[in-house]
Amino acid sequence: MTPDTRDSRPTLAVWKFASCDGCQLSLLDCEDELLALAGAVRIAHFTEMSRTSLPGPYDISLVEGSITTPDDALRIQEVRASSRHLVTIGACATAGGVQGLRNFAASGEYAGLVYAHPEYLRTLDTSTPISAHVKVDFELHGCPIDRGQLLEVLTAFLAGRRPVVPGHSVCQECKSRGTVCLVVRDATSCLGPVTRSGCGALCPSLGRGCFGCFGPSDSANTASLSRQLAEHGASDLELARLFRTFNANAPEFLHQSVALGAASPGRDRTTSESGAGS
Repeated sequence: MTPDTRDSRPTLAVWKFASCDGCQLSLLDCEDELLALAGAVRIAHFTEMSRTSLPGPYDISLVEGSITTPDDALRIQEVRASSRHLVTIGACATAGGVQGLRNFAASGEYAGLVYAHPEYLRTLDTSTPISAHVKVDFELHGCPIDRGQLLEVLTAFLAGRRPVVPGHSVCQECKSRGTVCLVVRDATSCLGPVTRSGCGALCPSLGRGCFGCFGPSDSANTASLSRQLAEHGASDLELARLFRTFNANAPEFLHQSVALGAASPGRDRTTSESGAGS
């Protein structure tokens, strides 16, 4: 299909790699703003929304998901080549995602536990963020991302300015909504002091410690937090597991989990690609 040359709106493409689609759906969750957005841009490729797929180049590409297969590694190069601006959205695209936990195991260690015939798989040994393969113009964190932040990023790129997305911690959001600190009150293990804001401190407001869904904040001091939580009775194993969830491969969380005694990435690796990868 050829694009309508009379349509001068900027083109937007949304791409999926290894992911659950939750961050893409955040765009559809914009609801009231979606019609205005659809009027401001021409959605050229977005399979969650339409079967229409127009050829590039694209003014903005939103990329969800991590790189987990040889085909992924080739396809992301094609997406980058056809995109003026490339924005990664979500923990999978920015840090390898929860599937990146396989990076800490031997090649193919998990495949036999999940698949009846792992020999049919053709994957890379690791799950890596998009930035490990191509230049990324902006990273939007979260699992899933916040729709308000997504709208800010799109508006900023359309206006030719840098997006204004906060990098402070969830603790500031807790204070803004009047949530009492769970670490101080209940000795709850919580990643709020080192996790990027964006969720509105949802879990702490419900009495649960932060799970680190939005990844490390700009000034994350994971070693200090680990010492504090240890003083409240948390074991090294508990703390290492706390850092190894959605953003386990984000450098700040990765380094701290290793410092706590967890396995390092690349354990017992033999090849960069495997027919029995997980």
